[in-house]
Amino acid sequence: MKLHPMWDDYPTLKDELNETLKKMEEAVRLKNKPVEQAIKETIHAGGKLLRPAYQLLFSQFGPEQDRDKAIALAASIEMLHTATLIHDDIVDEADVRRGVLNLRGRFGNTVAVYAGDYLFVCCFKLLSNYATSLKSIQINSRSMEKVLDGELGQMDDRYNYHLTVSQYLENISGKTAELFQLSCSVGAYESGMNERFSQKAGSIGLSIGMAFQIIDDILDYTKKPEEIGKPVLEDMRQGVYSLPLIYALQTKRKNELINYLEKKEQLTQAEVEAVRAIVTKANGVEKAQHLAKKYIEKALNEINKLPETTRQTKETLISLTEAILKREN
Repeated sequence: MKLHPMWDDYPTLKDELNETLKKMEEAVRLKNKPVEQAIKETIHAGGKLLRPAYQLLFSQFGPEQDRDKAIALAASIEMLHTATLIHDDIVDEADVRRGVLNLRGRFGNTVAVYAGDYLFVCCFKLLSNYATSLKSIQINSRSMEKVLDGELGQMDDRYNYHLTVSQYLENISGKTAELFQLSCSVGAYESGMNERFSQKAGSIGLSIGMAFQIIDDILDYTKKPEEIGKPVLEDMRQGVYSLPLIYALQTKRKNELINYLEKKEQLTQAEVEAVRAIVTKANGVEKAQHLAKKYIEKALNEINKLPETTRQTKETLISLTEAILKREN
């Protein structure tokens, strides 16, 4: 098992994340061994495991700490996230993720759909075995509903040249930020913290998730495909417009941009690069970076208010959250 090198700076968390991956792998048991192996390879495909990391960190605040339970719940959340990625690849008709052939690319849509569904089942099996009450399962179900609502909202807004910043933020709050919120709130709640503290933890996770997605969208405009492990601005070709572009569409360059965007999937690579240049010159990237920073500052402000009895955990939360703003891939 090989974790992202970022975890070398957090040895205790690194050990727990390795245990999380092991728990995920143990949960996957299929008669179809090639598909089982492909799912396990997807689990180990190089994701940063930020969501389970935040779940593990917030599980250290309560009086009822249980390492085995925390790891199992972290595994359930990452399985939920992995399932959504598999389904995203199907919707996007993508055959590659993080630079390697994905489940859809290897086995086709049908197997990928079933594999994603199977991981949903694994997620809820772990929850049912380890959660102390139905509350966590209810929270998880509501979060899944919000994730799907965000995905559907994004789908409804495809090729919408008039998409507002508020609409974009609403979509990513479900599509991405909700799982960060879930990770933090469940981690706190299942360690014995009260509902008020758990909601505060969830609010921190939401801000972190919003910043994470905005930074992810910024990387499309600042990095090369080989640096981020996926084609840049492929979402734009498919009509999914992210924050830097939305900001640029609010400037005098709007009509120039629309002339390119109207070509949809037929955009050439040279035209994609032209759009990227316009968005950058129109300060779309700079404005998006400013908003991401505001979300991170909001999260850090709330983290600093957390109990001092867990100083080391707070320091790790601060360091990890600051690193999101500086991420390069």
